[in-house]
Amino acid sequence: MKIKIIKQKLLQNLGNIFLHSIVNALCKTVKIKKINSNKVENLLNLNQNFVLAFWHGTMLMPWFVHKNQNFSALVSLSKDGSLLANTLIKWGYKVERGSSHIGGKEALNTLLENSRNKFSVAITPDGPTGPPKQMKAGAVITAQRANIPLILCGVAHKKKYVFNSWDKFEVPKFFSEVVLKYSEPIYIDAELTREDTSIIINNCDVLLNQLQKDAQEIS
Repeated sequence: MKIKIIKQKLLQNLGNIFLHSIVNALCKTVKIKKINSNKVENLLNLNQNFVLAFWHGTMLMPWFVHKNQNFSALVSLSKDGSLLANTLIKWGYKVERGSSHIGGKEALNTLLENSRNKFSVAITPDGPTGPPKQMKAGAVITAQRANIPLILCGVAHKKKYVFNSWDKFEVPKFFSEVVLKYSEPIYIDAELTREDTSIIINNCDVLLNQLQKDAQEIS
């Protein structure tokens, strides 16, 4: 039994290394076009941490673009989440495990603690199970409670593979192009009522989908 467990762990570790190597090599070949990225760069230059939100189905390139920028990331507790967590750790992210369904409250509290320690926070606000491209509260609530700005990021691939998953997960083809379009920083008053906060969440949902469409038109 112990030998079997050791073999399983060995195969898993080899798989993680192999997957990360392929993903990293792929991302390095992609031409990246960033729109309105000066808003992000200004915050980074000021050492101002922030929340960055992008849809789950287009998350690969934003993760890559913002590697080694002092980000904390929330990743689900699933097996797929474990694969993602391994890559994000290698890209310099401080990874926290949880979701809106499992371990969510504890994970959110940890992200808030990380933000107090000047980490930015990257979130896929429709993850980990959807519905796709419909914003849940996590990104807005994190920015509100941490008193830091929220930036939304629409992503479009010119040439891509699309997986048959709940989020229609997209992977750019080698040597293709991706467009990332960022919003203005959004500041959310900590004193807002629950109803007003819900309005902000809905507005951010509309804005992120518009950024997605804008990026697609450019790509």
